[in-house]
Amino acid sequence: MANNHQGDIEHGLNIIDAMGKVTKDTGVRGALKFQFRQLDTFINPNYKDNRELPHIHRFMSTKLSSEDYAILADAVRKNGMYTICTPFDEESVDLIRNLGIEVIKIASCSADDWPLIECIAATRLPIVVDTAGLMMNQIDKLVSFLEYNYINFALMHCVALYPTPEDKLELNMIRWFKNRYPHIPIGFSTHENPDNYTAIQVAYAKGVRLFERHVGIESKEYKLNKYSSCPEQVQAWIRSYKQAVEMCGGDEIFPSYSEEIDLLRSLKRGVFAKREIQKGEKIKRDDVFFAMPLLEGQLQSGHWSDGLVAEKGYIQNEPVSSALVESKRADKNMILKEIMLQIKGILNNARIFVNKNSVIEISHHYGLDRFREYGAVIITCIDRVYCKKLVIQLPRQKHPYHFHKKKEETFQLLYGDIEIVLDGRKMKLNVGDTFLVLPNQWHKFHTLDGTVFEEVSTTHYNDDSFYEDEAIKHIPREQRKTYISGWQALKI
Repeated sequence: MANNHQGDIEHGLNIIDAMGKVTKDTGVRGALKFQFRQLDTFINPNYKDNRELPHIHRFMSTKLSSEDYAILADAVRKNGMYTICTPFDEESVDLIRNLGIEVIKIASCSADDWPLIECIAATRLPIVVDTAGLMMNQIDKLVSFLEYNYINFALMHCVALYPTPEDKLELNMIRWFKNRYPHIPIGFSTHENPDNYTAIQVAYAKGVRLFERHVGIESKEYKLNKYSSCPEQVQAWIRSYKQAVEMCGGDEIFPSYSEEIDLLRSLKRGVFAKREIQKGEKIKRDDVFFAMPLLEGQLQSGHWSDGLVAEKGYIQNEPVSSALVESKRADKNMILKEIMLQIKGILNNARIFVNKNSVIEISHHYGLDRFREYGAVIITCIDRVYCKKLVIQLPRQKHPYHFHKKKEETFQLLYGDIEIVLDGRKMKLNVGDTFLVLPNQWHKFHTLDGTVFEEVSTTHYNDDSFYEDEAIKHIPREQRKTYISGWQALKI
């Protein structure tokens, strides 16, 4: 709401009621933000009547008392919204505490005001930080400070031009924020023309999940500035946001629509016999051709591979059955390919790169057919007097209880989630956490959504893993491990 209350508490209440109605009508999780300045101390007494310097007269002319702000804050809550406030001095932080305001905003002009930032952090309240005009090292410093103090916070992309021309919105900065701070919520504090409903859609598509707009209402006495939205504009702005949510869809890949699959299938090619083929004969590429239509139960061209064995005799131009591929699904090489494609996908998501001469081990304690339940892929990057490995698990995978007699190892979680059980005690790690396992300590681990962690240890020995489960003990090591000499070995 900033100064749009015009120093008139009744006008301020009208704005709150209007925005409360918008929040209810649109069903969004809304908050209304105040700005607090304790003007008796915030402005030097010698300048309080100055009309030449920017902002001072505006601030003085719209001054409200602490009691007025208490009335406005209560009205925000009664309208089903959260309260947020931007303090510009330490005294205002005290007022925020006294009024029970739920979230604090740090304005761009205050984002390098360290006495104020430290005072705000001491409240332990959630914080939203504007970043207009800051250099990269200043943002890094802010992030490091708030993380060190375990503050729940979000960063806002912001351009401090009022209003902001479209060619200066710099929405690609959102991608920079998401890449540099992937674990921090990123928002968009907007000052573009209120009739611009495209910027919020682009921002959402780029990953923004917290949006801020200046709001107000017009009356015979009061007019809105060029960057503040009236209730109708806010409603249209939120509608545009909801359109973006619908158009962007979910955050993960999902099964295709049946209509989509039917359409694409109707355009695919089937496999047909080019000559007469005998039952039991191995079919080669020269024995078949690919053509439309793809018939029900027919092998499609994309599933073809040399060496399929004919399950029956075929005459020329007869469609080849898809049953041939089904009979080959248990092929070990295909299973390994599928596993490694999933592992590469996790490493790509985690943005982790592996040296080409690394040794890749697929550990399947109960066989490849139970790998999705028990197992891990272990990539040995270095194995000398010291050893470095990457351990990757697919979602819901477990690694059974075991210990090492010689090896000491430290885990560091790089991506995803992991719960480790050490001698019966459970520990969930956050990204970046380390975990020490000493020789002769029983340990096991599992993941819910997939994980990549680094194992730094003393030298690895192949005969140094001892399992609790007797079934694993009696399976020869070479039957529990599959080694791949490199990523290209499986042509993936």
